Amino acid sequence: MIQLDLTDNRPLYEQIKEKISELIIKKVLSKNEQLPSVRELSSILAINPNTIQRAYKDLEREGYIYSQQSKGSFVAPIEHTAKIAQTNDLIESLNNIILKLKYLGYEKDAINELVQEAFKGGTEN
Repeated sequence: MIQLDLTDNRPLYEQIKEKISELIIKKVLSKNEQLPSVRELSSILAINPNTIQRAYKDLEREGYIYSQQSKGSFVAPIEHTAKIAQTNDLIESLNNIILKLKYLGYEKDAINELVQEAFKGGTEN
């Protein structure tokens, strides 16, 4: 399910968060599907349960998962408010990337070509 890169400089919880959100975005994990428990995933990955708990809390705060007391964590259906917040964050990130590309000398047509290539390689809805 998840493989961590020990050569990556990022904290393990960020890698876990990224991998799980990627699985959700790519629809490998379905809405309302139960995630492994904190203890189970920490055992599988051989890392501290607090690391998993932190990743799960961040994923819940960002709207990717939800928790049910005594039942565990589940993939959240995208709600309108969570979708708007995520969309705004992504648009801001995209704007920052475009500004950096412009600074590096990329012209509008070259940037548009990169966007078109990204669409070709993306998953279908």
